[in-house]
Amino acid sequence: MKLRMKHLVAAATVLLAASGIAAADSEKHLTPSESMAAAVSKPQPEYPPIARQLKLEGTVSLNAYVSEEGTVDRVETVSGNPVLAHSAEDALKHWKFSKQTDDGKPVKFIANVVFNFKQ
Repeated sequence: MKLRMKHLVAAATVLLAASGIAAADSEKHLTPSESMAAAVSKPQPEYPPIARQLKLEGTVSLNAYVSEEGTVDRVETVSGNPVLAHSAEDALKHWKFSKQTDDGKPVKFIANVVFNFKQ
């Protein structure tokens, strides 16, 4: 029984680490409205010509991983059409955010940003 419990704990630890839950808890997360308020430069995505031609519309949700300086280090798509998401990712990479702090020290954070594509 004791050995089985150790295996279950080890498996849970591996699953948490693999899913990024353990690491993500240490980073500050901003909601879409907080992200918009913290953004100081917000270039908008271009509507992809193929999406316009195919009359694609929809919402794209992205996470921007932001440095202590407020620049976007990387972007990941949470949901949305891949054609629209590519354009949204390109734009979000150029956004600038105000610095976020924890106990007066600048910290990295994750900003959730939502783009709505509508013709």
